[in-house]
Amino acid sequence: MTSTWGKMLKLTLFGQSHGPVVGMTLDGLPAGHCLDLQRLRSFTQRRAPGRAKWMSMRLEEDEPQFLSGLKDGLITGTPIAALIKNQNSNNEDYQNIRNIVRPGHADFAIRARYGEAIEKSGGGHFSGRLTAPLCLAGGIALQILERRNIHIGAHILAIADIEDEPYNSFELTKEHLLLAGQKKFPVNDERAGERMQKAIDTALSDDDSLGGIIEGAVLGLPAGLGSPLFGGIENRLAQILFAIPALTGLEFGSGFASAKLRGSQNNDPFIIRQGQIRTASNNHGGVLGGISSGMPLLFKVAIKPTPSIAQEQHSVDMVTMEETALIVKGRHDPCIAPRAVPCIEAATALALLDMMLEQGRI
Repeated sequence: MTSTWGKMLKLTLFGQSHGPVVGMTLDGLPAGHCLDLQRLRSFTQRRAPGRAKWMSMRLEEDEPQFLSGLKDGLITGTPIAALIKNQNSNNEDYQNIRNIVRPGHADFAIRARYGEAIEKSGGGHFSGRLTAPLCLAGGIALQILERRNIHIGAHILAIADIEDEPYNSFELTKEHLLLAGQKKFPVNDERAGERMQKAIDTALSDDDSLGGIIEGAVLGLPAGLGSPLFGGIENRLAQILFAIPALTGLEFGSGFASAKLRGSQNNDPFIIRQGQIRTASNNHGGVLGGISSGMPLLFKVAIKPTPSIAQEQHSVDMVTMEETALIVKGRHDPCIAPRAVPCIEAATALALLDMMLEQGRI
């Protein structure tokens, strides 16, 4: 089993959802960057559970303990290692279903791959709990990129049939990009956000859950970043984005909608704007041939409904090999999308910083 990612950056995530800690090591950062640790904490708190009805009631402080790589907030160039304690886990919620595979979860696939030695409480190493150290690492990357005037943001684009105001793909401003991240419920249109929260409440009262769509964007990315074929921006982003549990789809620019268009409709005409080559529209989402075009990088991800629901579901006992009914207990997000927004930003920052370092742009 490997949990290490990256080329120039090497990110390793470790721990289990119901173990004593989760954590990360991040190697390959250049020395000399000074981090705002309070801003870093504020970013990771956007993902932390237990602070609203629409998220898991597992209350975790998610305060990182840095073991190496930082001195008074200054990156020393040695690997950054950090722990985040699990202070509010409850293994008893899973005792009666240790051998029953949960629909929508990876339980059966994990056992088929790793056998009985695998941790069976919660999602173990496969849990969304591992996005806590992912956000910590990504929060560091975000600050380094911001000093190069590269800004990353995301918001909930849709939950159920309720849609938020999308980003302007051509004239996106920094203020609009970062607006949702400043709110407790990360949307651009607060009225849409209120309707989304009501939909989540309804699903929760039905012992059910909802999925969602998140839109991410990047401003200030210079043209020429990326490579063809296997090293393209889409490829590198996909690899780390799909490490986020519950993420089931990814598209760039007009994405799947472009398949319904003619070339004359989907092509983005080139223009000169403020002395630079740009495009008059942005159906390509800022990426052409795997390489950045200088336009805003735009993408969307699909988040599936939370599989842990309180409704009775049909399953099997892997020990007795009998079919059985299952009711999942514990504390789970009725909708993962709100807390996944900073995870998307973090993963994006790590991928782009890795590429910037590889091409010697930092």
